[in-house]
Amino acid sequence: MTVRRFTPEGMLQPTPYEHVAVGTGTRHVHVSGQIARAADGTPLAPGDLSGQVAHALRGTARGLRGAGASFDDVLRLTFYVTDWAPEKIGPFMAGVEEVAGEIGLPLPLPPSSLIGVDHLFEPDVLVEVEATAILD
Repeated sequence: MTVRRFTPEGMLQPTPYEHVAVGTGTRHVHVSGQIARAADGTPLAPGDLSGQVAHALRGTARGLRGAGASFDDVLRLTFYVTDWAPEKIGPFMAGVEEVAGEIGLPLPLPPSSLIGVDHLFEPDVLVEVEATAILD
């Protein structure tokens, strides 16, 4: 494996993600922001944060597979969530947990950021996921 993830002693615990990832490969994979849309553009899980998180992560997994990568190779995930509020963490994590086993997403997650935004490019999009991976 080209990625080692860990949380050094003395860093905030518990968190649903590791704090540090070290990549030793030479080929970088960047998956652009994935949203809850079918391949034909049909919205998936309208109004449902958990459902949109799950679908966006499935799209991220497809992008990684297309490059010959998996979540084992991911150095970092970035989540953008509209109208973020701390009470949304439950539904957000439910979406993550719903698909983790299905798509090979490790728990705890790779180093991750969740960034609250006013809105994304279309009004029904509640979440967007970006990934950075490294391969040998």
